[in-house]
Amino acid sequence: MKSWVLGSTLPPLEKGKLRLYSMRFCPYAQRTRLVLEHKNIPYETVNVNLKEKPDWFLEKNPLGLVPIVEHDDKIVYESAVCDDYLDELFKTNPLTPADVYRKARERILADGFHKVTTPFYKVLRSKGQDKELLEEFYKALDRYEKDLTEPFFGGNNLSMLDYHLWPWFERLGIMAKITGQALPKDRFPCLSAWMDRMKQEPTVRKTMFSNEMHGAFLSSFATGTPDYDVGLDANL
Repeated sequence: MKSWVLGSTLPPLEKGKLRLYSMRFCPYAQRTRLVLEHKNIPYETVNVNLKEKPDWFLEKNPLGLVPIVEHDDKIVYESAVCDDYLDELFKTNPLTPADVYRKARERILADGFHKVTTPFYKVLRSKGQDKELLEEFYKALDRYEKDLTEPFFGGNNLSMLDYHLWPWFERLGIMAKITGQALPKDRFPCLSAWMDRMKQEPTVRKTMFSNEMHGAFLSSFATGTPDYDVGLDANL
């Protein structure tokens, strides 16, 4: 579905229907799409042009960010808040660990993940030329390599943390193309194996984009005029 822009009319919401306001290439919105798919929650998507935001979108979230979940006149936003809300409201296929210590440990790792995402984008902007930035990124990932002692961060089964981290690991493919630096498997054997497992998960396959699609969006983003609808009229 193409993105709604400034001046557009808010599409009517069917009573009882859950709606996700999203942007196709936003990793934070992807987190919530992953949760919705994992829990088999019926929903509709309204994609938003974040450069030319409709007034009705800003009324729902004054911060102007995605994701937003709207359900029966209730509105929540911020990806972690949306995901916890959905996991608590819909009891099927729970993603939050029942064990309180494990839940706390996963929250610590999730809350600290900005130490990975910040150098991630710096490495992209430098196109891999700044080796110190690349090492900063790897050092931030070392913590997650050490903590991943089972098939998934949730143990033998997927948990919320797996889905909260995944969108940036999906984008490592395009990082490798831009920088010429693939994630070194000898330094990150556990994370590399986890990535292979995640790529086979049906929920991940439903929400992921190819490196070509990510690359096309990033190229448009770099011009200052992001093409939020890239690929909808072509086979990328």
